[in-house]
Amino acid sequence: MQLDIAVLTEQGGRSANEDACSHWTGDGMCFAVIADGAGGHRGGPIASRLAVNQLLTALRTKRECSAAAVEAAMKTANDALVREQKARARFADMRTTAVVLALDTQRALAAWGHLGDSRLYCFRDSRIVVQTRDHSVVQTMVDAGYLKPEQMRSSPDRNKLLSAFGDEDQFDPAIQRETFAIRGGDKFLMCTDGLWEYVQEAEMEQALYECGSAQSWLDKLKRHVMVRAKRKHDNYSAIAVWCG
Repeated sequence: MQLDIAVLTEQGGRSANEDACSHWTGDGMCFAVIADGAGGHRGGPIASRLAVNQLLTALRTKRECSAAAVEAAMKTANDALVREQKARARFADMRTTAVVLALDTQRALAAWGHLGDSRLYCFRDSRIVVQTRDHSVVQTMVDAGYLKPEQMRSSPDRNKLLSAFGDEDQFDPAIQRETFAIRGGDKFLMCTDGLWEYVQEAEMEQALYECGSAQSWLDKLKRHVMVRAKRKHDNYSAIAVWCG
């Protein structure tokens, strides 16, 4: 199975880019990670980059597409972030979201995990078949029926997370427990909240229908953000993985 991979990361209207993202392919495997850092004293970029580096290193070492491999990599990354917090007191409050995607291109399987409000989507026939659930206050309100899904993007509580990397005692990432069978033509999108805040799911699907490559798809999603984003808007990042 051939992969078409594209990456987007933009500073937006902020003074620094606290997002980080990267991917690795080899030996019939592909690992992709995206993270959105937070924390005072410039701790956000440190948290997101540390998480991405630790996650990719752990996955490349294991080279396995499974829930166990993803979960172990996420724990390794969280432990590293907690150690860094304790070693550098001024970064004690740094946190980061993260999404991890593992693909076995020989067996056509996928596994993933996430924590926070950065998301993973899977599209099949230009329609969303998988969307991760945010670890956030507004997601809880939607689940409880106090908020409609379309109100999530405009809620004043949208940026309040319930869990993130850097939490020593309440680290509980969501893991896809059964490997996901990939079909030719499936597409994955991993993105931070700075992107999905300005792009509706129906628009992601429509853009996918209109585009012929992973890069052109991300370019179109970027244009949505640039047209709608407010002044000093958040960083936004995405990784698109098209499965041939």
